[in-house]
Amino acid sequence: MYAALWRILPGARWIKIIQIVVLAGVILSVAVEWVFPWVAATFIQPETSVEP
Repeated sequence: MYAALWRILPGARWIKIIQIVVLAGVILSVAVEWVFPWVAATFIQPETSVEP
């Protein structure tokens, strides 16, 4: 998969490296902003306990 991404990106080697770093940052930002909170709210049940 990484080899295919490397072949698809245009430019010289240093431009490809910059593009991959920016792309990874965008993907990480989207995951932290929207994906992880949605997963936490949807799938993780809050722990509840009954106090006597």
